[in-house]
Amino acid sequence: MSRAVLSIGSNLGDRLAHLRSVVDALAAHVVAASSVYSTAPWGGVPQQHYLNAVLVVDDPAAGPRDWLHRGQELERAAGRMREVRWGARTLDVDVLWCAERRPEGLRVVRSTDPTLTLPHPQAHNRAFVLVPWLEVEPDAVLEAQGRARPIRDWLAELAAAEIEGVRITELTLRAARP
Repeated sequence: MSRAVLSIGSNLGDRLAHLRSVVDALAAHVVAASSVYSTAPWGGVPQQHYLNAVLVVDDPAAGPRDWLHRGQELERAAGRMREVRWGARTLDVDVLWCAERRPEGLRVVRSTDPTLTLPHPQAHNRAFVLVPWLEVEPDAVLEAQGRARPIRDWLAELAAAEIEGVRITELTLRAARP
């Protein structure tokens, strides 16, 4: 029923293992996975750097709220505590964008519900989201501020220092096979 773009991040504990737990749990639905990036924390709360990535997922049986609930379940399984807004976390899974399958094609889901605002209201402001998303979907379009624009255009408007702070790593979301 839907295709979604998920942003995943971690800056506590075994950061890479937390990201891989999402890929493993959603493996049957992962269409694309970005590289793993090291990024400075966003939001002004002092903390260590994050590992971030973006997943494109597709599930004919899932709707937008299903992606939200799956993400929240994975956060809970990783011991996520919601104590400080934009604070450190073992795992963060955000639904950035979602589209439902219709006979005429994909239809972007728009929601102003505070528990699931779609498209994500801050995605266009975050290089740690846009850089990995651009990697896996170079032609993606994001609606924000009443305008639908290619994500590369949103990214081009961000400060160079913020974009340069999103550094690709040699880490991979796929665990090495024994």
